[in-house]
Amino acid sequence: MTGAFYFESEASFRMAQDSARGTANRLARETSPYLQQHAHNPVDWYPWGEEAFERARAERKPILLSIGYAACHWCHVMAHESFEDEETARLMNELFVNIKVDREERPDIDRIYQIALQVLTQRAGGWPLTMFLTHDDRMPFFGGTYFPKEARYGMPAFRDVLRKVAEFYREHEADLRRQNESLREVFAEIDPAPAHDVQLSAEPIRVCRARLEQSFDREFGGFGGAPKFPHANQIERLLRDWHATAQGPEPDLHALYMATLTLRRMGEGGLFDQVGGGFCRYSVDAYWMIPHFEKMLYDNALLLPVYAQAAVATGDSFYARIANRTADWALREMLAPEGGFYSSLDADSEGHEGRFYVWDREEIRQALSDEEYTVFAPRFGLDREPNFEGRWHLHAFRSLESIAEETGRSVEQIESLIDAARAKLFQLRERRVRPGRDEKILTSWNALMIRGLAIAARSLARDELAEAATRALEFIRRTLWRDGRLRATYRDGRARLNAYLDDYVFLADAILELQQVRFRADELAFACELIEAVRKHFADERSGGFYFTSDDHEALIHRSKALGDDATPSGNGVAAQVLLRMGWLLGRSDWLQDAERTLRAAWSAVEKYPHAHVSLLTALEELLEPPQIVIVRGPEEEIERWRRELAKLYAPRRLVLAIPADATGLPEALAEKAPRDRTVAYVCRGSTCSAPVDSLGTLVRDLRLALERT
Repeated sequence: MTGAFYFESEASFRMAQDSARGTANRLARETSPYLQQHAHNPVDWYPWGEEAFERARAERKPILLSIGYAACHWCHVMAHESFEDEETARLMNELFVNIKVDREERPDIDRIYQIALQVLTQRAGGWPLTMFLTHDDRMPFFGGTYFPKEARYGMPAFRDVLRKVAEFYREHEADLRRQNESLREVFAEIDPAPAHDVQLSAEPIRVCRARLEQSFDREFGGFGGAPKFPHANQIERLLRDWHATAQGPEPDLHALYMATLTLRRMGEGGLFDQVGGGFCRYSVDAYWMIPHFEKMLYDNALLLPVYAQAAVATGDSFYARIANRTADWALREMLAPEGGFYSSLDADSEGHEGRFYVWDREEIRQALSDEEYTVFAPRFGLDREPNFEGRWHLHAFRSLESIAEETGRSVEQIESLIDAARAKLFQLRERRVRPGRDEKILTSWNALMIRGLAIAARSLARDELAEAATRALEFIRRTLWRDGRLRATYRDGRARLNAYLDDYVFLADAILELQQVRFRADELAFACELIEAVRKHFADERSGGFYFTSDDHEALIHRSKALGDDATPSGNGVAAQVLLRMGWLLGRSDWLQDAERTLRAAWSAVEKYPHAHVSLLTALEELLEPPQIVIVRGPEEEIERWRRELAKLYAPRRLVLAIPADATGLPEALAEKAPRDRTVAYVCRGSTCSAPVDSLGTLVRDLRLALERT
């Protein structure tokens, strides 16, 4: 890199720019890196809170609410074009009270106003989200996402929008109030009526399977056209569909094909960082070639276990390699010294999207040996035209087999050469200005990564992944669990904000997965505390299910109950899964009843749009047919051998807990399954358990026979 200055990362590059701008605004005191990115804007920004609301009421000015996140490319574009522009800022300050929100810290606020935007405009939302609210009750009356500085893309100039919205607010406030009443009615009716007297059935699972096939891209994998998102939940659903039929007369091989083709195309594509590992947010095309380059912790946390499970299910080492490289990326680039995981890497570096990741062909040619380049170039398209703004973003265009045949080498030799080339390019790339990293630690996303690492540790036999998951869990318990309640976010020694439903149930789910790698009674007790906190503070006692926010949360214009999956699984879906599994494991009938009430609360939505409620479908599946629970008791070394052997089997509807004979502090339901003078296993389904099995071979045989009978 040439020039007078070298910045270690995009974050330091931005900080240097900010320092040159002078006085910081109120956002400088916030913990969110995204809000701090705007701390030197000429806009008179407020964080969400009473100070801003009081000023809006006092001056009768409408509120301009801008919601985004640190890794968002178009958020950066709008910031550069408008929020850093003196004239635009002057208009914003004159006409509005301006509030900035990090959607990752405040998903409660983002969720409400995204829904409002869809109701008001009949269009999908996104980020940056730009909403205009009434001065006294914060009801939205107009909005959009990205607005350009000058009119283009069929969108008006942002400054024109500001003037017209302010004028309309002054002259038509009574009309807006009537619109707001209609919007309140929409919010009041948004949750479906519970299905108290309906017979729950597996029909939505079958309909989901059919709809996924209808939207499946048979050439490139995935569902629908561009842009394409990973949708880890749906891939996992297809693996479960296949496994449920695998031992029957007509195994659903097409479900397996849809899942594995999608995983392969994503893993070979530009969505996956072919040099450093880890997945970007989504692909802008149908081929998984060119992504938006931000890397989010939650995407990787969700994809990691699916690839690991696919490796066990199929025996194909490709999926194991992608899982291993994803885990390695997370431990290398996202792990905080305290033990938690950071939130994201920016799409941009040095002010340009993707600059850190793309290559000049000659740069690669000079870095590699002739032998390496001969196989690397056709594999990743360097013998083709550039695919990203005159440069190359690595995407697998040709198979290893075809290159092996052309060059007279074996596939193993081709893989070895490509791995050597990848290592050289990784070292070369490390010298570049790195994308900014959002170093806040979110409880819910960390919980997803703990779960992913636990499943990967079990599937790939990598103990260090379980150790990393354990350290992350210990960090959460140490810093984000206070007086029986969770906090949602942590940065620079500050844990803050009431946690949301997702924080609690994702963490309980993660703990249960971690127990299947190594058992700790105190962690299981912590999961029980989390479940009880959810039941006490989030339950909808009238209709069933759980609200996104707690009963002592800040009052907003709507208390939402998220049922459908989004970029992350539905909190209600995961809650129902955890309540069922923990309920059967510990003999808690009240938890089982809460799970069923959750499914009944969502039933009409699940019936209409099953493919949008995959997390709830998994819970439905395990309500209709309880999962198999295997408890292994005995000396620690011996039960570990049994556990590792059982982990070689793909069994998504089985829990295996290997509990040492000398374990103390066990709940009664587990203490009953006492060890004998040698290692034994108890196989349970629902409330019925087998006699103790004292042979590993017999246990494996019995489990296979049980699978054939289901």
